[in-house]
Amino acid sequence: MQSFIKDVVKDVLGTEQDIEDVIFVLPSKRAGVFLQQEIGKSINQTILAPEIYSIEDFIGHISGLVTANTTTQLFELYKAYLTIGDYEKESFDSFLKWGQILLQDFNEIDRYLVDANTLYQNVAAIQEVNHWSLHAEKSEMIENYLHFWRHLKDIYKEFNANLLQQGLGHQGLIYKTSVEKLPDYINDVTKKHIFLGFNALNKAESNLIQSILQQTTATIYWDIDGSFLKDEIHDAGYFIRAYQNTWSALKNNPLKGISNYYLTKKKIHVIGVPKNISQVNYVGHLLQTIHKDAPEQLKNAAIVLGNEELLNPLLNFIPEDITATNITMGQKLELTTLASFFLHLLEFHEQKTEKGWFYKHLLNLLTHSYTVMLFNEMGLSTRQLITTIKTNNWSYISISKISSLLGEHKTIALLFKDVKDNPNLVIDHFLELVQELRQIDSVSKDGFILEQLYKFYTLFNQLKDLCHSFTYINSLKSLKQLYKQFLSTETLDFQGNPVEGIQIMGMLESRLLDFETVILTSVNEGILPSGKSNNSFIPFDLKTKNDLPTYKEKDAVYTYHFYRLLQRAKNVYILYNTEPDALEGGEKSRLITQLLTDEYRTDVKEFIATPQIQSYPITQDVIPKTESLVALIKEKAAKGFSPSSLSNYIRNPIDFYKQNLLNINDILEVEETLAPNTFGTIVHDSLEALYTPLINTYLTKEGLIAVKKDIHKTVLHNFQKTFKEGNIQSGKNYITFHVILKYIQTFIDTEIEQLAHHTIKIIGLEQDLRVPLEIEGLDFPITLRGKLDRIDEFDGVTRIIDYKTGRVDRRNVELMDWEVLTQDYQYSKAFQLLCYALMYFKTNPNANLTVQAGIISLKNFTDGTLLFAQKESARGPKNHSINTKVIQDFEQILSQLIKEICNPQIPFTEKEI
Repeated sequence: MQSFIKDVVKDVLGTEQDIEDVIFVLPSKRAGVFLQQEIGKSINQTILAPEIYSIEDFIGHISGLVTANTTTQLFELYKAYLTIGDYEKESFDSFLKWGQILLQDFNEIDRYLVDANTLYQNVAAIQEVNHWSLHAEKSEMIENYLHFWRHLKDIYKEFNANLLQQGLGHQGLIYKTSVEKLPDYINDVTKKHIFLGFNALNKAESNLIQSILQQTTATIYWDIDGSFLKDEIHDAGYFIRAYQNTWSALKNNPLKGISNYYLTKKKIHVIGVPKNISQVNYVGHLLQTIHKDAPEQLKNAAIVLGNEELLNPLLNFIPEDITATNITMGQKLELTTLASFFLHLLEFHEQKTEKGWFYKHLLNLLTHSYTVMLFNEMGLSTRQLITTIKTNNWSYISISKISSLLGEHKTIALLFKDVKDNPNLVIDHFLELVQELRQIDSVSKDGFILEQLYKFYTLFNQLKDLCHSFTYINSLKSLKQLYKQFLSTETLDFQGNPVEGIQIMGMLESRLLDFETVILTSVNEGILPSGKSNNSFIPFDLKTKNDLPTYKEKDAVYTYHFYRLLQRAKNVYILYNTEPDALEGGEKSRLITQLLTDEYRTDVKEFIATPQIQSYPITQDVIPKTESLVALIKEKAAKGFSPSSLSNYIRNPIDFYKQNLLNINDILEVEETLAPNTFGTIVHDSLEALYTPLINTYLTKEGLIAVKKDIHKTVLHNFQKTFKEGNIQSGKNYITFHVILKYIQTFIDTEIEQLAHHTIKIIGLEQDLRVPLEIEGLDFPITLRGKLDRIDEFDGVTRIIDYKTGRVDRRNVELMDWEVLTQDYQYSKAFQLLCYALMYFKTNPNANLTVQAGIISLKNFTDGTLLFAQKESARGPKNHSINTKVIQDFEQILSQLIKEICNPQIPFTEKEI
């Protein structure tokens, strides 16, 4: 393949006698490496290498200014913002949210040599018209708002003046200065300039290149296919056609560098793949296939990432047998685990309150991999601390609590010591933590992590210098904003050979480079091209008026780069996401649609790739009863099955297996708000405490009125006992506390009302019962155990009462068919009542005993006591009596259920819930 750079070098060597006296200017530094290599290949003698500049370095050389980094620019801009105008200014952390946009605008204004005075006068006038107040007299807020727009031109002048005074500049200022100093440069220079591979030039670049072309012996080579120039509406030739028609140095002269490779025979595959990860997965599959079937295609190949965030997942999918790869882009520092660790720690201290740290913020920090690493190095366990927090239900944790649990240690102090909203102290702690991490054995042997630590050590030292130089960073909030700003601009650079192996790069890094095999990902609207984003304070109409670039020009830039990659390539694979969304781009790119409808390109094949995902049929979980499991069942049977555990089996045998046999319960969590089971425990314990003095007595109105006086004290005591150190002074827990008070008050008031017509005697409260069961065919001990919430006599009839804080309906405790008890979980409440009745009968043997069993549901208290009942039909009479015959019938049903549980031949099989 004859590359563009090779064509240019061949032409230059054929026309220039002394290539040492040539200055090459290219769009990027990376292209300079390939140019230097090609020159070395093309000459047979030792010479001094020609000067090779990227356009930015070349313009910087002419201007004599040094590029200020983004952070310095932001601080200088804020300094200018504070200096200009006498109106209320925003804090530094608020400024950081929009300061970057203003920097981009200033940069663009200078690169396109726009008169900032006139432009910002127009912007201020537009804002004056657009402001939302309809009154003649403006409020102070609106005046401050308009003052900002009126002073933008002065902020711009002050900002540029401050940078120039220090010999610094932002990109636009450097470009503007280079145009001013260009005449001096042209007078002094003696070498010939050769510009190559340019497309979309800003006004400063355009003026500079035109002047050098007109006033010196200079040449420019254009990297474009002739077919795009001839097509008057094709965006790939949009800019170069305009230069050909407007530059006097190009009029009536043939353009150099024009090629005719685009219409040659190629293999172009357009592949739709669902979602981003599937795209990089497919790239890995594609590389494996090419490596196996046509390895020569990978000798000059590139993977161009439309979405550069796919770099990390892509690296995991590159086949192991492809060893030669080179990554030209850096890994964003904000995507590293170390970045999230320091951000978690910063947010952790920022969110500290007078009560201490909210447990979620602490848990976020404790579960981070680097915190775990630091704890392990100290011989401590983050898991143990997390368990203590959850067990004690601490919603807020103070440093004193942490110190009492973990003891005194330097690393503990660095992590948790109160920094009192002092950015300098936080940075000092971070620098020491970097050193602590560096000493860990597993880290010291990992070169990649050490590289990250060095980068963060440098970053925190820069932050420290800024904090000492400027007073703006006076809170953790402003430090966090600045830290995130640093992370968004810093990268970790990979080392590799830029001229060997598969090149992995972004779209802009592919400028001037040609590859035989190109794999291009994320060719979706919103990515390639980037779409109608206008991240600017300058309205669209003003941009158009002042010849500033808009999304239309950006679309043409992407179109050029897309088609330039295709020009000399022989094998092209274009991937797009078939499942568009807001985060992963829109529909298939218009560039693909344009390619598919190109009448001259008949070799484009499109298809949808099916992700290589193994599917598994949905099956029921089945647990066979092994010897060890049968032994465990016998052990649990001897200790006792509870009515709730047996109900759990009826609901789903797998839940019974996990929760009641293996004791695998829900994960322990801190209860910010009262959980339903904790709510129920508090109600049960409070009713027991209030009614215990009344056991074996008949209830009286006076006695219950006296009990009501103790409700608040009793509920508070049980709240503190069960909810541990959870907060009940505010929020939902405060409301829940009063809901429980209301429930119990209503319960006692109802009993007082009933005493007007009935007699009630309390026989027992919260009685623990354990009764042995004799089941035919089972030769091992089986016990039924449970706790009866209340046993009373209501008008002489013994009742077994179960309190429920959840909702229970009457239909849940009424039976027409005994078989449904162990088949339908809807009747689990009736099943439990009969279990309690069975235990009561076995502990109180009496052939003539008759009782009732019912549920008092505090959720639907107005339904009264929901008594167990048998009935012949849906509308038939109800029989609430439970006698020996009923107990015998139920015992047969219960025996069948327990036999099923204990039968080794019947596995635990999952039920659909």
